[in-house]
Amino acid sequence: MVQLYLKQEGAPTILISSVSSLGSAGALLGSLFWGRIADRSSRKLLLVLCGLGITLGVGLLIPLPVDSIVLTSAFVRLFMNTGFAAVSMAIVSSASATARRAKNLSYITSSRSMGFGIGSLASGFVLEYLGFRNAFVVMALLPMIGTSLLALLPGEPRPKPAERRPTLRIMRSAGLADLYASTMLRQLGITGTFSLLYVYMDGLGIAPGIMGTVSALNTLTQVGALVVFGSVADRIGRRRVFMFGFALSATIPLLVAFASNAAGMAAAYVTLGISFSSLYIGSTAHIGDRVPRDRQGTMLGLYETSRGLGGFIGPIVAGAIAPALGFFGMFLTMAAISGLGFAVMVTRRLIVRRVA
Repeated sequence: MVQLYLKQEGAPTILISSVSSLGSAGALLGSLFWGRIADRSSRKLLLVLCGLGITLGVGLLIPLPVDSIVLTSAFVRLFMNTGFAAVSMAIVSSASATARRAKNLSYITSSRSMGFGIGSLASGFVLEYLGFRNAFVVMALLPMIGTSLLALLPGEPRPKPAERRPTLRIMRSAGLADLYASTMLRQLGITGTFSLLYVYMDGLGIAPGIMGTVSALNTLTQVGALVVFGSVADRIGRRRVFMFGFALSATIPLLVAFASNAAGMAAAYVTLGISFSSLYIGSTAHIGDRVPRDRQGTMLGLYETSRGLGGFIGPIVAGAIAPALGFFGMFLTMAAISGLGFAVMVTRRLIVRRVA
């Protein structure tokens, strides 16, 4: 909705792509902030604060504001949404035994994907029938309703003070540096690709309702795929699962580059759903296995930080090179960057094997 609203207002391409960048900046800072305090504060209270913050972020769009407020809204929404994700993942991971961690994480992630999928599916039609202002009103009410349901959560014991160990030291000792770096590169390529995709689809003559339906295939695919990969990761290991996700991610910008209609875009979105599911579940379960329980909020937050950093840089790069290279050249560049993330993981694995 936001991309189409800005296009209607005559915003330049670089500003439209900057919405994704500001949102990713919010995710970047939010993951650092919320992940750290999730190990020290009431996680239920943090979820409530994040839910109310998401409502506020969407509510800023209701008056159909100027560009600067739209960018502020993107930052607030993602800052709070990343906190909601990091805190909820920390709750589940800390309460899970190793043998079931991936499966348990898949349930909470799948429920989040279901919400994103239904939202994407409905948003195009809501926009067509209600217009921008009323559509933003509807979208602001939904997180408010979700926040009220948090009252059903049981109480929790007061968290114990986490052991004071530097985050970078934990990351190195757990062997997570390559995972975070590769995740950043993957997210750079994927977010860069999708930061202008609605504008690109509009140029192909795809209607907003069809855009919403096609984009919903990503998160609707995740609903089932996350649960499947959660079970698989508990059986065959985390690394095989997330390596598959890295490899598949490099193909997504290529699918978009050669797509000329809604069917081609649908294939790209389904592939995105499968790649994200395997990558995210395998990675988060791997992190949960490698770090102490009292630091899982911090380290899962740092994982979201790596995603946010790539998501911040990607749309800026895409918006800068699209006018010079065209959409096709921009998509190919994003594919190369995503492929580099997979190459980092492969190279690291080969080095570890050789040393061993």
